[in-house]
Amino acid sequence: MKDTELAQIALTHDHTGAIANPIYLSTAYQHPSLGQSTGYDYTRTKNPTRSAFEESFAKLERGIASFATSSGMAAIQLICNLFKPNDEILVSFDLYGGTFRLFDYYEQQYGIQFKYVDFLNYEEVTNQITANTKALFIEPISNPQMIAIDVEPYYQLAQKHQLLTIIDNTFLTPYLSTPLEEGADIVLHSATKYIGGHNDVLAGVVTVKDDKLAQQLFDFHNMIGATLSPLDSYLLQRGLKTLHLRIERSQSNAQQLAAKCQDLEAIDQVLYSGRTGMLSLRLNKNYNVAKFLESLDICIFAESLGGTETLITFPYTQTHVDMPDSEKDKRGIDEQLIRLSIGIEDYTDIERDIIQALKHAYVGGIL
Repeated sequence: MKDTELAQIALTHDHTGAIANPIYLSTAYQHPSLGQSTGYDYTRTKNPTRSAFEESFAKLERGIASFATSSGMAAIQLICNLFKPNDEILVSFDLYGGTFRLFDYYEQQYGIQFKYVDFLNYEEVTNQITANTKALFIEPISNPQMIAIDVEPYYQLAQKHQLLTIIDNTFLTPYLSTPLEEGADIVLHSATKYIGGHNDVLAGVVTVKDDKLAQQLFDFHNMIGATLSPLDSYLLQRGLKTLHLRIERSQSNAQQLAAKCQDLEAIDQVLYSGRTGMLSLRLNKNYNVAKFLESLDICIFAESLGGTETLITFPYTQTHVDMPDSEKDKRGIDEQLIRLSIGIEDYTDIERDIIQALKHAYVGGIL
């Protein structure tokens, strides 16, 4: 069912019979007469191509409204507007460095409090809830430690305390998980990643299932103006059509590589949830990370994820560069840790490239 839904997403069903949804580049729309509208007035508020993506994505997420933003960080910033000074949000301790940076800014500038908790410890989270707590912000698979969280108990906890549950579902995507069906209030994605899927579009998306939240976010989206362009909206629609195929292949490749790396002397730790194409590796100190990255032939040293190509990132100086060293240390983000976004290449080519790069990276003596 979901495979078919993805393959046929955003079909127009209009009078032309076009299969591909058109790209409407117009920023302004003619009014039939005074006080009347076609439903489109100004493209920041609403655009037909963006609407086609948002409507189909909301359906895919089992929500009522989606809001396509100009980046994944813009999606998180959009959600931050729901809160006011002295509000508290409990946040996954291990999470994307850009999110940490944005939350730190909001805390310093606007007085919104972000408390980092271990969502593996239900009792700890419960004890951190106060009268000012307004939401839980959870990465179900954390970045970069790949810690898998059982989110279901927190839906019940949030309901009990009248908190919003916000899920960053970038790694899992709607193909592997639909949190709104399970009890979440808000789901966000860096759509730059698996949703677009080809490393050629910068985007974010927020989806909700509540009318009041939808109206609030619509107003913020329109006022702030960090909306997605028509061309990028089209690219997201196109990417979604193969999401299931790409996820299945990258996940299969990642599962095989994780199993292989468990047996490699060069790897001290394999961090993998068992799902998605995302995993992290901690290299043995006899192996130089810089030499490893320089020796790659097929895999690519680049800072992103979720595309068709296998990308390898060095969190210490890339995704988490703005996180203080003391905070990195707490999270195990050291100079031996690399994060891999496994692509859809032939698995044997990926494995062969990793093995040969490790051999070049050895600095501990005679192999």
